[in-house]
Amino acid sequence: MDFDYSDKVKDLQSRITDFMDAHVYPNEQVYAAQTEEGGRWCEPAIMEDIKAKARDAGLWNLFLPESDLGAGLSNTEYAPLCEIMGRSHIGPESFNCSAPDTGNMEVLVRYGTDEHKERWLKPLLAGEIRSGFAMTEPAVASSDATNIEGSITKDGNDSYVINSRKWWTSGAMDPRCQILIFMGKTDPDAGKYAQQSMILVPMDTPGVKIVRHLPVFGYDHAPHGHAEVDFTDVRVPASNLLLGEGRGFEIAQGRLGPGRIHHCMRLIGQAERAIEAMCKRAKERVAFGKPIAEQGVVMQAIAESRMEIEQARLLTLKAAHMMDTVGNKVAKKEIAMIKVIAPNMALRVIDRAIQIHGGAGVSDGFPLAAEWAHARTLRLADGPDEVHTMAVAKMELKGHG
Repeated sequence: MDFDYSDKVKDLQSRITDFMDAHVYPNEQVYAAQTEEGGRWCEPAIMEDIKAKARDAGLWNLFLPESDLGAGLSNTEYAPLCEIMGRSHIGPESFNCSAPDTGNMEVLVRYGTDEHKERWLKPLLAGEIRSGFAMTEPAVASSDATNIEGSITKDGNDSYVINSRKWWTSGAMDPRCQILIFMGKTDPDAGKYAQQSMILVPMDTPGVKIVRHLPVFGYDHAPHGHAEVDFTDVRVPASNLLLGEGRGFEIAQGRLGPGRIHHCMRLIGQAERAIEAMCKRAKERVAFGKPIAEQGVVMQAIAESRMEIEQARLLTLKAAHMMDTVGNKVAKKEIAMIKVIAPNMALRVIDRAIQIHGGAGVSDGFPLAAEWAHARTLRLADGPDEVHTMAVAKMELKGHG
């Protein structure tokens, strides 16, 4: 069992780290200021500048493990790179490796037609546009995706008509968002897992209306954000259907497996940045006559954080390795486990960092509060903890007669 990274990965780790130090971390506040100046829902000029530099440096589209459109990296090779990008909230987009675009691009690579790839995949790969994913609905418990009621109705041979109310549609608030992947029912009378389909819906289609922005613990996540979106008699060409009627769950599994593990990789990066901030703060502050780094309770918090990060990283790498060697379907238990473990680990580590920072930790003077809020959403996004835990239990029980 070899725990060492290849020379190729080590080189990319070094280059990405240097790029983050030179262009990403120093511009986090610039990005925030430009977003504020532009009225929140804008396109910060600094991001386009950073993206251009990343393209020129050959640090672009590093995901897509099974496609020659990416960098030719496996999931296992991409994991430590995604972790570095995830240390900053603007890191993933800087390299065109941010959600939901990565998952949507994987869908288009795997299941899109040549027309879909030309019209939508090419500009997404170029970082010229952004995309959204419309699955969750306010009227039903979407943790059970079979509950989703959005309708995709065939009208003649040339088009489908869509009616639905979606929410937590990631990316829909972004002014650069031009295409949504929509999940809904084409045949409510089919078998349980054959009712749903996925279809491409351009944002400018008549009948698509953003109802409201949805903040997370008071954070708007501008300029990307999440939205509640109404679809009223939205008509799109029949050719926009992905893969075929009734194959929505098949596409979802192909999309959500990589998406879930990417979230876990980024969370490890956030936890690493939090423990660094924790240690730095603990060594700088003095309480009761000595640096708080020498207080037993603080030392315990640091030690527990390091141990938990390492455990999560090892399971993430195991899941990535299995995805590469035996496929996402066989690796589904490991993917489910890490999807529960990584957000909870990150929350604990960030919470300890907040505690050690004192009052400063809950302010906007440090990124910890925002990182905690983001990590907390990932106990719900792409399936809540309870659903993944139940899936792990069922798979475990199967192995015991």
